[in-house]
Amino acid sequence: MKRVIAVLWIAAGLAGCGVAAAPCRIASAGLKVIPLVGHVAAAPTDACAAAID
Repeated sequence: MKRVIAVLWIAAGLAGCGVAAAPCRIASAGLKVIPLVGHVAAAPTDACAAAID
């Protein structure tokens, strides 16, 4: 029974676009940590995530 519930949770998580956009969002968050230029450098990865969503 636990396996069935786990599979259903995984399937529900993979059904959305969030999984596909996750690499773009992670890269964006990493770039935004850089002082002064982080937000500018993260603009393309933000656009990537927005396009996927």
